[in-house]
Amino acid sequence: MTMGDGANLWIRAAVAALLLPLHFRYANAYYIPGTSPRSFSKGDAVELKVNKVTSTKTLYPVEYYSLSFCQPPEGIKRMNENLGEFLSGDRIENSPYLLKMKTDMYCEQVCIANLGRAEQKGTAPSKLAKAIHLNYHNNWIVDNLPAASKVEDDEHITTRYWQGFPIGYVAQDNNKAYVHNHVNIEVVYHEVEGDPGKYRVVQFLVEPFSIKHDFEETLDVDVEDEHYLPAIAKIKNPIRSCARNSKSHTTYDMVTESGREGQLASGHALFTYDVIWTENKDLHWASRWDVYLTMDGAVPAKVHWLSIANSMIIVFVLSAMIAAILVRNLHRDINRYNKVAQDEESRAEELEEYGWKLVHADVFRPPNYPMLMSVFCGTGAQLLCMSLLVIVFAALGFMSPARRGHLIMVQLFLFVLLGGVNGYVTAKLYKTFKGKHWQRATTATALGFPGLAFSLFLVMNALALHEKSTDAVPFTTMLILIVLWFGISTPLVFLGAYFGYKQDPIAFPVNTSSIPRQIPDQPWFMGLPFTLGIGGILPFGSCFVELYYILASVWMDYYYYVFGFLLLVFFILVITCAEITVLFTYFQLCSEDYHWWWRSFSNAGSTAIYVFMYSIIYFKQLEANTLATYMLYFGYMGLVSTGLFMMMGCIGLLTSLWFNQTIFASIKID
Repeated sequence: MTMGDGANLWIRAAVAALLLPLHFRYANAYYIPGTSPRSFSKGDAVELKVNKVTSTKTLYPVEYYSLSFCQPPEGIKRMNENLGEFLSGDRIENSPYLLKMKTDMYCEQVCIANLGRAEQKGTAPSKLAKAIHLNYHNNWIVDNLPAASKVEDDEHITTRYWQGFPIGYVAQDNNKAYVHNHVNIEVVYHEVEGDPGKYRVVQFLVEPFSIKHDFEETLDVDVEDEHYLPAIAKIKNPIRSCARNSKSHTTYDMVTESGREGQLASGHALFTYDVIWTENKDLHWASRWDVYLTMDGAVPAKVHWLSIANSMIIVFVLSAMIAAILVRNLHRDINRYNKVAQDEESRAEELEEYGWKLVHADVFRPPNYPMLMSVFCGTGAQLLCMSLLVIVFAALGFMSPARRGHLIMVQLFLFVLLGGVNGYVTAKLYKTFKGKHWQRATTATALGFPGLAFSLFLVMNALALHEKSTDAVPFTTMLILIVLWFGISTPLVFLGAYFGYKQDPIAFPVNTSSIPRQIPDQPWFMGLPFTLGIGGILPFGSCFVELYYILASVWMDYYYYVFGFLLLVFFILVITCAEITVLFTYFQLCSEDYHWWWRSFSNAGSTAIYVFMYSIIYFKQLEANTLATYMLYFGYMGLVSTGLFMMMGCIGLLTSLWFNQTIFASIKID
């Protein structure tokens, strides 16, 4: 990076910081573009690229050219991909579709493709027909802008800005697959202000059709332009756009009125396309992603604001409860404990009525399994810092959707670089718990959660290989992940642990007795099942709306970019977990139960249980019914829930620790 690049980066950061409030008012209307605009002159070639073919029924994307689609005459060329694109399954390649700036094209022929054998009872359908039955979608790209799917019917026109466009459809009368072998490509552009003759692409729409061309192959063709593919067939039943010297593109009415039969996903099929260029002076390049990011208009924004309002109500209610119960009662308790008792009888009554002081000699007793507690809390601190930084950077606009794979890369690299935080927190807590096996604790920290994630990744990669999916990463990518793990993350964990063990342990305001105090019988509402249920439902209620949109972006190929809302919800989630944990810790101490370490960790972490239960409900929307899909979905959702359990549990434990230190430091101990 040059000095100029560094200066530009700081300028972008300053501008983004100043514009951050706009994210909360117009959370899905502004972003800092991830790529520089590209201008074209009239007649310049505008490259159309293809990406993986995706389906919400299988969740396993496949390569575009693994199906029977036309290939470019110069051969398939893989575009440069970063690590994040590989991990997300993107495989961007060139295509045989040729576009020229401001040059309309009608019924351009691509190729004649052999789609495979016809669908018959007792025989397996062709690979393309099977993909159509599984509702796979194409994902094309023009000038780094993904294709929106435009669908017409008798009543209205629908445009979707996610999931690409379907590769075909299944007829309801005969349940056979028909391929979309003709597409209308509509490219919207505007002229660059102050630079006449230069144009930029601001929108990319694709309207697919299935048209059975009756044709015969011919070599006797006229080539008007060497940059275009020559005609390769003589169409005997041309549609209007395929008529000689036609200047009209294919429309839904043309196809339906002619009663033309669709092209079955079998046999030989001719692929054609129209290109229409439309000028839009009001849509600028910097705003061309807005229609993708608004997620079907302004209605979701209202939902986000209602969700935040609901979450704020939960926070206010919890805060009021803490103010009424904790602050008032604690103030009264502390005053009574600190005043000089007139006689032993009144002092005994006070201590019996307010029981949390009775456990002062046991409240900071180390928990069971101190090493496991330290490792869980250290990993949670690492995940918490990573999540916060990723959301803040995304809210500032540094991770535009135009920069594919950058979000995953930032998450991965931040997790690796924050290994020192993990090691430090683990070492600090383990030393506080008077642990002796610091080498074993540090090793468990470095290998624990990353080892679980990498083991699951290996299993999912094997399934992706079996399914011949682009989710399968090459061996070199595996080596990169291993180097990041053992070459960077693990040394940073040990470095952080070194500084953590060098520090003094956490100081407690009271001494711990050598003999544990007997815990009286607890009421049913202080049992673990009840506290887990209540401790998790309130934080989950503050974030489940955003969780829906996040799951939709991960599993349904929607675009998620309302990180301004997400940042607010993240803070609300953290505050809610902290408040509910402090409340339950106070009730637990008043019941003379001093085993609060694991209870506070579990009460806050129980939010992850509700997240996993919600993912089970959400899975019904995916219409997936294969074993591989079940393993993919629930495997990764289980891993996410485990990480969330550690992250929220760390918040609960550290908040309860601060609370106990505060209240016991404010009283006099005889």
